[in-house]
Order: sequence, then structure tokens, then C-alpha cells
Amino acid sequence: MQRVWYVAYGSNTAAGRLRCYLAGGRPPGGARTYPGARDRSMPLRSAAVELPGLVYFATESPVWQGGRAFYDPDADGTAWARAHLLTAEQFADIAAQEMYRAPGRDLDLGPVLAEGRARLGPGRYETLVHPGDLEGVPLLTFTAPWRAADVPWTAPSAAYVRVLGGGLLEAGRWGADEVAGYLASRPGAAGRWTAAEVGRLLAEGAGG
Repeated sequence: MQRVWYVAYGSNTAAGRLRCYLAGGRPPGGARTYPGARDRSMPLRSAAVELPGLVYFATESPVWQGGRAFYDPDADGTAWARAHLLTAEQFADIAAQEMYRAPGRDLDLGPVLAEGRARLGPGRYETLVHPGDLEGVPLLTFTAPWRAADVPWTAPSAAYVRVLGGGLLEAGRWGADEVAGYLASRPGAAGRWTAAEVGRLLAEGAGG
């Protein structure tokens, strides 16, 4: 059984949100119910990772009513993320749901593992990226086919920021002030959210 690290840099950094993609269900604050994966097991473990590139917010999410997170691996900067150790089948089912497709079909990971990039279609999350390995296991994620500078940036909603930030805190590498500053400085969030405002959202999400 092939294992991969699914690298989440958006709302799936949070274990509760990821559970909806694996076990099915609707996350708090979301507007979509997910069918779940064929294998509904949670990750064997998760790890905080930092990747070369940039996380930014663009387009308009019907689920969160604001900008979505995307990853530009070619941009300058460092992207904070959380890698979840899953099977290749689970990764395929998560990717399908992000692409608004029905889960249940395996992905041919050969091209992305060989080339570092594989475009499955023109959609928002239909470009696979292999930014490296962790402990000998490939790191895989998906993003848009465009560059960060090629699209208008869109501010994320409070609910989205709260879940994404909460997931980064769960990773255990970064403190609340660091996460707040990081998110407030991402393109799309910058100028709309201050670090102090993001910090208050994170405190609310933690029940503080």
C-alpha cells in the first residue's frame, strides 16, 4: 500500500476539517457536505512542514464565502503547511472532492512524482505538486495552474481564517502570534486582516 504525505495549506490543516473529506460530513462554518473517502481512516500521523513558495487567497469559495487558499511553488517565500500521512487512495479521494468530482478513482501519481508537477485539468485544485519528500515518503499537494501574480487576490472570510489558523496551531510548530502574523501577511488577507484581528479569531476558535 503506497503511502504519501498529503500537504494541506488551507482548511485541511485542521484535523476536524480533514475528517469531513475522509469520513464524510459538513464542517462547522462550511456550506458543503462531503461524501468522504473509500478508506475513512484518519492519518497515521501529521507533521508541520515549511515549503518553498507562497500561500495566497484568491477566487470566491461558495463554501466559505471568501477567498480560497492556493499555493504557488514558484513564488518567493515560505509556505506553512501540515502534512498528513495517508494512502495514495485517500489522497486521490481528497483531491477528487476538492475538484468537485466524485471520489472513488485512483490517480496515476507517476507523472507528478517524476516531474514535480502534473496538470489534471484547468480547475482550481487540478494541478498536483510534489515539493519534495519527508522521511523518504513523497509530499503531495494540489493547487491552481496559475501563478499568484496572475489572478486578483480575494480576502478570506473569518470562518476560513479561523479554521486554517487553528490547523496550523494544531501542527505544534508555531505559536499563536506567529500564525496570526503569517496569515495576516498572505496576499489577499493583507490589508483586510491585521495580525491582531487574526489573533482574536484564533482565540475564539480555541474557545478563549
